[in-house]
Amino acid sequence: MKQDLKLRVGIIGAGWIAEKAAITLGPLTECEAYAIASRSLDKAEAFAKQWNIPKAYGSYAELIADPDVDLVYVATPHSHHYDVTKQALLAGKPCLVEKAFMANYRQAKEIVDLARERKVFLAEAIWTRYQPARQMVLSLINSGRIGTPRLLTATLGYSMGEKPRIMRPDLCGGALLDLGVYALNFVRMFFEPDIVSMESQCVKSATGMDLTNAICLILSDGLLCNLQSSAACVGDNIGVIAGTDGNLIIDNINNPQKITVNTHDRVFVEDIQVPKQITGYEYQFLACRKALIDGLLEPREMPLHETLYIMQLMDSLRQKWGVRYPMDNE
Repeated sequence: MKQDLKLRVGIIGAGWIAEKAAITLGPLTECEAYAIASRSLDKAEAFAKQWNIPKAYGSYAELIADPDVDLVYVATPHSHHYDVTKQALLAGKPCLVEKAFMANYRQAKEIVDLARERKVFLAEAIWTRYQPARQMVLSLINSGRIGTPRLLTATLGYSMGEKPRIMRPDLCGGALLDLGVYALNFVRMFFEPDIVSMESQCVKSATGMDLTNAICLILSDGLLCNLQSSAACVGDNIGVIAGTDGNLIIDNINNPQKITVNTHDRVFVEDIQVPKQITGYEYQFLACRKALIDGLLEPREMPLHETLYIMQLMDSLRQKWGVRYPMDNE
């Protein structure tokens, strides 16, 4: 892809995540929402009209076949990522796939292997990995502002009621793939040492999906991480990285806007504001564009080996909890 070209994004799926992508892409000069595909042509056309998108398709295959689409953005429920991503990769289309990347590690490994074999760009859209807050927090840690990190806590909770995508096994329900994935990434995007111990508990729904979970990790450098996610309550959504000389408080692990720095005895030092954003999704699209211009097959911000590592962790957690999806039996 040439440096001066606008990235033409084809959006697969016309739900609320697709809407957020359309809102994001609208003001960008480097990228555009070029096409939308739904299994209903009427829905696709209505979406295209609402968000001023040039092309609307009544099938995913038609969008994938459009030669003018530079990047396929897979915005379907994560239970439906596998088939459409495989179809796009086989057609040679670069893909940005919403989190959770796939239903399980088996699917993820197959898709990553296919992308590497075909030499087609592939990325996971875990937006927090691409946002400027990540580098801001890393800089604070690496500068020694809080000393040596010893404890990390992170919570993400939303009261989602009886939403099918949370309650149904065939939609890969539960809090883990929807919310817990952010807590796990909150650890991994700041701390690379191996996880040497992982303990956990969950409370399940009547349909067998994890509604609330707690995960305790110990890393090889001695950092202890306590993570909670829930689809059954309103969480504080705060992340804290506590060190020997102070701590960092991140106001929202799902979309950070403010980082608070405290020193000894929790004495306030400063609040650092994150740069103003459109929605926060823009950074993943811009990162994909930059990677494609540079001839890369995966983004620098979220390498595929990290996507696979997170999928393995989530498989291990679900296995312990007895949370199963139909895809696990395939």
